[in-house]
Amino acid sequence: MPDHFSDAFSFDAPPFDSLSPEQQALVQGALSRVSFPKDAVILTPDMDPAHVYVLIKGHVQQTEAGEVVAVYGPADFFAFRAVMAGRASGVLQALDEVEAWQIPGSTARALISGNALFSALVFADLSHRLSAVAESRKSREFLSLMMVRIRDAYIRKPFFVDGGLDLVSVCRLLSAQGLGNALVRDTQGGVERIGMFTTTDLRDALLLPVPPQALAVREVAQFSLVSLPADAELSDALLAMIRHRVHRVLVREGDEILGVLSQLDLMSFVSNHSHLIALQVEQAGSIGELQTAALQMDGLIALLHSGGARIELISSLVSELNRQLFARLWAFVAPADLVRNSCLIVMGSEGRGEQILKTDQDNALLLRDGYGCPELGESVQRFNQALTAFGYPLCPGNIMVTNPLWCQPLSGFKDTVRRWLYGANADGPMNLAIFMDARAVAGDASLLRQARDYAHSSMAGSDAFFARFVTAVDQFSEPGGWWARLATLRGRDEQVFDLKKLGTFPIVHGVRALALEHRLDEVGTAARLRALVGRQHIPQDLARDLVEALHFLMSLKLRNNLQQKQLGQTLDNLSHLSSLGTLDRDLLKDSLAIIKRFRLFLRLHYKLET
Repeated sequence: MPDHFSDAFSFDAPPFDSLSPEQQALVQGALSRVSFPKDAVILTPDMDPAHVYVLIKGHVQQTEAGEVVAVYGPADFFAFRAVMAGRASGVLQALDEVEAWQIPGSTARALISGNALFSALVFADLSHRLSAVAESRKSREFLSLMMVRIRDAYIRKPFFVDGGLDLVSVCRLLSAQGLGNALVRDTQGGVERIGMFTTTDLRDALLLPVPPQALAVREVAQFSLVSLPADAELSDALLAMIRHRVHRVLVREGDEILGVLSQLDLMSFVSNHSHLIALQVEQAGSIGELQTAALQMDGLIALLHSGGARIELISSLVSELNRQLFARLWAFVAPADLVRNSCLIVMGSEGRGEQILKTDQDNALLLRDGYGCPELGESVQRFNQALTAFGYPLCPGNIMVTNPLWCQPLSGFKDTVRRWLYGANADGPMNLAIFMDARAVAGDASLLRQARDYAHSSMAGSDAFFARFVTAVDQFSEPGGWWARLATLRGRDEQVFDLKKLGTFPIVHGVRALALEHRLDEVGTAARLRALVGRQHIPQDLARDLVEALHFLMSLKLRNNLQQKQLGQTLDNLSHLSSLGTLDRDLLKDSLAIIKRFRLFLRLHYKLET
């Protein structure tokens, strides 16, 4: 008989974290704890699937038609599908001593029918399942950001005017400062008081019979201000604004006024932390100040990830911040004349906007034909050295502005592109692939446009090149299939999956090949897929699934890399299969099935051997 022991069940992991308090109580009341000895058969197609299980310890193997299709470990759940279908599709057997929570089938069915998000997390296809995960994190993201201290948000520095100043003079000062409000310092009964004058107060003042040039600002300013300490949480600020029906609060450090937090700035911070770093980049007066901003990037990424921000949002923010950072740095290290007569570009995943944590530098410099700069060598060296100090490692393949191959006049670079296309160098196609993901970050962007146009025109109608180019999607395929590695328990701790070689690369490169063939201007993989769908070059459902698979793999890589950073380890693209829970293994399995389908699509499209 099972022992009732429900107090230790965790509702912190998907899909159970999506249950309401009432649904959690329903589970708590129905839970029981069961044990199975090694080799015990838990469920077969001939048995009534009466329960859903959540493993506490041990491992359970699922076989179908004699083939191992899954191995479940601690915190994994199984048998939902069997309970809903009324029959198991295979055999579930204990590989070692197993302890598990069991939930009655009637309770499981009630959860699925009464909670659409819970049902989606358990059963939906890849795109729906990932969307459901994103939805479940939205509220947690907001709550996480609301716990940030006010001092870490964007606080506008205080701007004071004297209470006796007339309104016209005040408005003249506000105009010169580019501000919409001012703090008013005044004395009443020998006691200093602080008020605030806003454009709303100006509106009301204009309705008075006294002309504004004869009206002192103290007569219309508001002196009943709401103040909060800098160490209060943003949630306190938002609550104060709602409670007192105000749009701004004073932020104090003891008796000192640090500034003003507006409702607009608060909500801007909640929706986008990145403006803080962007302001630091924009206002940096030296490379040292720029480095301070750069070194905060990983902290921003970790905070957004822990708050549940979508991977595409994180990558977009990081890409834009990097672009601003690189442009500002280039302006520091290069003469203004060099900046005007060149185009600094980033490439690869950075160019596509799909690199998140700092991995390596992929950059190049296109120079205007006929332009020479004696300080060119020193400038590019200082640029790469500074980026290294900022935490961006040097590129192992030397794809950087310090390499003459990637620092050329436009005409010379066009010749290089032609050699990549038609030469015998084995690195040519991949160098071309890296370049076609380029994005301009500083200087004259028309130089990049001309180089890309030349590459497109040189490739036009070259079906043989596109067929040769696209075959790279198979260069990292593994014999024996991926699912055997994903499903087998034996040696699981040593099994790793390369998220780049077997995951993101086939998607990115296959989409890149189609984009080159159809001369698309878009650079990011998702943007390229949208354009391909719009021109009816790829089925909409396949494009949708490819985007979802790419984002899932990027998210998995980011999670792994953040853990590696925390442990002081070198960042890599490897995911240890033993660390994946049920949902992640299912999503990985679905992602790789989509990649397999995409590979087949490419083989048929380019008439390759299958």
